[in-house]
Amino acid sequence: MFKLFGSAMVAAAALGGSLSLARAEAMNAAAPVCRAGNVPAVLVQLVGVRSDSGTIRVQAYGGDPARYFDKGSYLERIDMPASDAHEVCVPVPKPGVYAISVRHDANGNGKSDMRDGGGMSGNPRMSVWDLIVKNKPDPKEVQIRVGAGVTPVRVVMNYVQGGSFRPLATARP
Repeated sequence: MFKLFGSAMVAAAALGGSLSLARAEAMNAAAPVCRAGNVPAVLVQLVGVRSDSGTIRVQAYGGDPARYFDKGSYLERIDMPASDAHEVCVPVPKPGVYAISVRHDANGNGKSDMRDGGGMSGNPRMSVWDLIVKNKPDPKEVQIRVGAGVTPVRVVMNYVQGGSFRPLATARP
């Protein structure tokens, strides 16, 4: 696991988000490094989070694309309050091809339930049936190329609504 910067990395304030710079840097040792843009990193821009309640988990995957999203195969994991997670900076070991997953544990109970949401780099469309049967998308749909600096990636959050898994019309921007 890549541990150069620790595991609580939010760059919202450093990159124009809603946190104060002091608070972001206190929560995130990598904020100044990501702001400088001189290390390989992914700036995950979260869109459509249902609410500011609960927690957000962002995980970065690399290596064998067939293992993206397998339990425990992430390179870096960042957990933070949903209220602070608008943009999340995730340093990666080196330039290359990666994938990102995001989970919103809306009630913060640490368990997956029907109010929780998720998203991935590439924003693949997945039905509830896909989630049950496949559990993960084709690696080609989620791969992102990260260079020597910060690579922004927009992740649209999806939530179960009736029989579908899609973005909410009423989520926070």
